[in-house]
Amino acid sequence: MTEFNLEKAALRGEPSHVWRAGQQRRLEMIRRAAGERARGRVLVDGCGLGAYLARLAPEAAQAVGLDIEVERTFEAHARVDQVVCAAGEYLPFRSDYFDLILSHEVLEHVQDDRLAVAEIVRTLRPGGRLVLFVPNRGYPFETHGVYWRGRYRFGNIPLVNWLPRPLRDRLAPHVRAYTGGDLKRLFAGLPVRVVERTVIFGAYDNIIARRPRLGKALRSVLQALESTPLRGLGLSHFWVVERI
Repeated sequence: MTEFNLEKAALRGEPSHVWRAGQQRRLEMIRRAAGERARGRVLVDGCGLGAYLARLAPEAAQAVGLDIEVERTFEAHARVDQVVCAAGEYLPFRSDYFDLILSHEVLEHVQDDRLAVAEIVRTLRPGGRLVLFVPNRGYPFETHGVYWRGRYRFGNIPLVNWLPRPLRDRLAPHVRAYTGGDLKRLFAGLPVRVVERTVIFGAYDNIIARRPRLGKALRSVLQALESTPLRGLGLSHFWVVERI
């Protein structure tokens, strides 16, 4: 088990060490968006400890994980054979190769998100799909913590993402949060079409573990909002993008 490192959590985020309802729900969304592509060549770009990679691999003709943190690739490799250590801005794969690429809460951490997106598109075959999750700037909490008076403070910090961007980015220079317009600009000019885009709330498994009735009620109410304009307050953008 990888030890918790506060500095690394600030820079790269902290991958989930458990599999619960929230992860299972997202996996079902990934499979639905991928369709038959999940049976082809699959890349998990930013695979962390390999949780999603291990669940996609049995159906795939080839499943590859990539992460920039070498320690994480060791753990992921214990689950799936093909795991490489590399940066998302410079994918070590030929063009037009993958049928499906998953980028799950990773793009916000890379140094150059535009270059990382361009590399994903380059390595997708025509008709291949990217399934993308990234933090929503409309969510009332910054889940990656903030820097305050020179010190990193881990945790869910309220209202940070609602601040003007220059101030928000001073408090959270280590991580991005995206509007829908930000994502449109990332893909502008690339040979893709957006198949699906929405905003989803979390599963609130941590709250459920402590206070089951409250947590389940909260989950039910907030996930119901995903079918209303209030989904703009959700936790993450979910986009499905197809190479043309």
